[in-house]
Amino acid sequence: MSVSARNFAQVGRKIVAIGRNYSKFSEHARELGNAVPTAPLFFLKPTSSYVTSPGKIEIPQGCVVHHEVELGVVIGKTGRDIRLADAWNHVAGYALGLDLTARNLQDEAKKKGLPWSAAKGFDTFTPIGPFIPASEIPDPHSVRLWIEVAGQVRQNGLTDAMIFQIPQLIEHISSIMTLEEGDLVLTGTPKGVGPILAGEHVVAGLEYQGQELSRIEFDAIQRS
Repeated sequence: MSVSARNFAQVGRKIVAIGRNYSKFSEHARELGNAVPTAPLFFLKPTSSYVTSPGKIEIPQGCVVHHEVELGVVIGKTGRDIRLADAWNHVAGYALGLDLTARNLQDEAKKKGLPWSAAKGFDTFTPIGPFIPASEIPDPHSVRLWIEVAGQVRQNGLTDAMIFQIPQLIEHISSIMTLEEGDLVLTGTPKGVGPILAGEHVVAGLEYQGQELSRIEFDAIQRS
């Protein structure tokens, strides 16, 4: 396994996050009052937003911060215009991640037709777990993701609910930009997104065939 893939959070060059990709009934899209997409919707997050577990999530002043638990796909082989049939050859492994959003900033940006970068790009807005080799998850569309905030389960869903599966995402993204070794693709979130407040403890997990492969923990603090 390449060093770049295993140490993606330290050396990766970009985070590509997929929006509105759950579920077959587009639960998350409906939660936010969005139309169900007919093609993958993605946006970029800075790698400076990574924070590893155990760690601290910073809540910026005046921001309503929401959690979104996600399966991250770690790219292990650089490619452009990757064909659907070749997509799995570019996957090195996976990671449990959270895509945090300053929801009030995002809502305001949407109203004005502006980018989401500010709402998604704060430091600590991509809490991330360790690398999981692809061999440990033969079927990444049968993964359970869950998150608890202050001891309450908020999200608990399976990755089989993706509208666009991983090969489709890789094909689509790489038709626009090169996917590089060490890049992370966050594949979307199931229903149940909600706020994180300063002082709350956040725990998330990734399970495959009844076995917990990753657990991450963070304390939310007020950004100074």
